[in-house]
Amino acid sequence: MDFRLTEDQRALADGTRGLMARLYPAERLREDAAGAAAGTPVTLDRGMWRALGEAGFFALRLPEEQGGLGLGLPEAVLVFEEAGRALLPGPLVTTHLSAGWVPGAAEGGTVVTAVDGELTEWLEASDRVLGSYDRAEPVRSVDPLTPLHRVVGGEPAGGVVGGGVTAGGVTAGGVTAGELLTCAQQTGSAARTLELAVRHATTREQFGRPIGSFQAVKHLCADMLVRAEMAGTAVRAAAVSGDPGETAAARLLADEAAVRNARDCLQVFGGMGFTWEAEVHLHIKRSWILRSRGRSVAECEERLAESLIDETLCGI
Repeated sequence: MDFRLTEDQRALADGTRGLMARLYPAERLREDAAGAAAGTPVTLDRGMWRALGEAGFFALRLPEEQGGLGLGLPEAVLVFEEAGRALLPGPLVTTHLSAGWVPGAAEGGTVVTAVDGELTEWLEASDRVLGSYDRAEPVRSVDPLTPLHRVVGGEPAGGVVGGGVTAGGVTAGGVTAGELLTCAQQTGSAARTLELAVRHATTREQFGRPIGSFQAVKHLCADMLVRAEMAGTAVRAAAVSGDPGETAAARLLADEAAVRNARDCLQVFGGMGFTWEAEVHLHIKRSWILRSRGRSVAECEERLAESLIDETLCGI
């Protein structure tokens, strides 16, 4: 199986990166985060959301006869990687999964979130909430650009919503589309923090030399590259193969790459990485939020182990 990107897929990724740069540049990310830290209420930019809908972000996997682009999960993963690089805010995954069955979701006119565990993202900003709950109270989020509510008596949405996909984004083959799209956001963040670390290491000087010339910094950047490449490849492969075991492995690698790359990037930046003028600390905060979604590390490890055991037994 060939996992190399096609020319069309590369063009899609490049085009999405340009879209993110126009809709949500790094300068705006830092301004929004600083404003949230100063007490400004976090709101969802409806204009940006509609622009995403017009660009086909949410309708990417809908059939063309339904107004979509007719692409698949591998292409959606590439698009969500770019969203992860930009730390684009909002319930992107849930709205994307709802396109085609929640009116207005595909066009960006309806914001959709879902009850998934004890904490729910973007509850007040959403027009539609999948699942039910008795009551909700706002809690302080580690990520200033991801508002959270603690729900009491929450029940996740269930049932097939269209195209063989359940409300949780699980396809008929058992692969969690929503989980892979979240993984893609993590790998995009890991790639971005690698880029930031290398750029800083080549421009920041100490003792008359770029800090990237010191072996300790070289090792940090090299390890970041390995993690980002491994995680990105695993997520794209799982999107192509549709294998539940590979999806579990991709989840483990993506979460590790996002969190550890952000931490190592902070090491390269030093104290400057914690300031509002830098976006580094925002990546680690978002990676913690995304890591808490869905399955735990132990559950992914169990699923991966089951898959490996099955493969071993089949080979005997």
